[in-house]
Amino acid sequence: MAESKFIKERVVKALERVRPYLQSDGGDIELIEVADDMSVKVKLTGACHGCPYSMQTLKAGVEQAIMKEVPEIKRVISV
Repeated sequence: MAESKFIKERVVKALERVRPYLQSDGGDIELIEVADDMSVKVKLTGACHGCPYSMQTLKAGVEQAIMKEVPEIKRVISV
């Protein structure tokens, strides 16, 4: 339990690092869940929701930032 809380805190920290870049384009990101299988579920909001580049943003920006901060994470999923 404490380990999963620590992982979630690190994921939040990584999201806080990428958030200003998303907000500068009128978007944002919301953490939905850090699952037991070490996948992270996020929701892109604002201008990022439905943007043609959202999957690129998710993989190249968000996923890399999270996995750099929290190497235990296996994947990042947009919900």
